[in-house]
Amino acid sequence: MSQTQNHHRINYIEFAATEVEAAKRFYSSVFGWNFIDYGPDYASFDASAAGIAGGFYKTEPHEPQAQESSVRPVPLVVLYSADLPATEAAIVAADGEIVVPTFEFPGGRRFHFADGVGNVLAVWSE
Repeated sequence: MSQTQNHHRINYIEFAATEVEAAKRFYSSVFGWNFIDYGPDYASFDASAAGIAGGFYKTEPHEPQAQESSVRPVPLVVLYSADLPATEAAIVAADGEIVVPTFEFPGGRRFHFADGVGNVLAVWSE
């Protein structure tokens, strides 16, 4: 089902976690968030309790300042697109850089891009 009302809006945010299970316990206990597991290294939460849908992905301990912004494990803002190829083309035309090519995941496809001013975001579609 298309979400045309969400076209180019912030739709999802991902956080890095060294322990996904610990993140789930913390956010469930403190904020009442509910989770759905997608394997041992990823859990999503929904907007009903969190205000926006998102997830936690497993990463190794890190020093964010010492890594490149395109791979630094920081929160990942995910935009929705009703037309993923057109959005990708618009990003490239505006001198953005695709840093993670389009890939499939349960429920859709997405890519990550750098905006040229230090930010990396993702765009997804069904």
